[in-house]
Amino acid sequence: AGPSLKVISTMSVGFDHLALDEIKKRGIRVGYTPDVLTDATAELSVALLLSTCRRLPEAAEQVKSGGWTTWKPLWMCGYGLSDSTVGIIGLGRIGQAVARRLKPFGVKKFLYTGSGPKPESAAEFGAEFVPLTRLAEESDFVVVTCALTPATQGMCNKDFFGRMKKTSVFINTSRGAVVNQEDLYNALAQGQIAAAGLDVTTPEPLPTKHPLLSLKNCVILPHIGSATYATRSTMAVLAANNLLAGLRGEPMPHELKL
Repeated sequence: AGPSLKVISTMSVGFDHLALDEIKKRGIRVGYTPDVLTDATAELSVALLLSTCRRLPEAAEQVKSGGWTTWKPLWMCGYGLSDSTVGIIGLGRIGQAVARRLKPFGVKKFLYTGSGPKPESAAEFGAEFVPLTRLAEESDFVVVTCALTPATQGMCNKDFFGRMKKTSVFINTSRGAVVNQEDLYNALAQGQIAAAGLDVTTPEPLPTKHPLLSLKNCVILPHIGSATYATRSTMAVLAANNLLAGLRGEPMPHELKL
């Protein structure tokens, strides 16, 4: 667009796809769509967690393939949320909304980590602020809902997965680059952790021959966190209003402060 570009409006809460340094240098205003997709993404995070820990895609496939035969006591057994410890990486809007939805399942304890403690947000769930290493070691379920920053890039790596319990389930609905996918593959293939559910990958779309797709204990969705009709409609209207306000030189409903 060259020098004529004055305003950018993204229909997303994430902005890691924007060249922020160049945008700031040129004085371009940026609109984005936070808040409006919190509930939809939290719902999807819980759905993905339940699908992964109770092996729903694998079980549905057994019905289709004829694997469902006589009753067997331990066939298709997974892991439940009751009396569990859930670790949330990034207790922001979406992280809190996930915890709010998981609490009624009988979760015994919530742990969280991030850039710093959030006592007011954590109080609702009695969540304890802990270092990343302790969260990995003690959690039965790890849910990643943080933003992608230089500090969080590749944070879930070999060391992280090595600290997790063999019965633990890992869920990522934030950004694919928070996870070292090669390390995750090895952890899943070697039984270091029980299962993983991902709504985000690197790259997107994930190539159909990617090693992670060969694993039965890995559920991968095509980045559909905010994909409800109502949410996407609200996001579209907000993105349009951000753009129009920017072009008029008015305050945007949601402007990214650079």
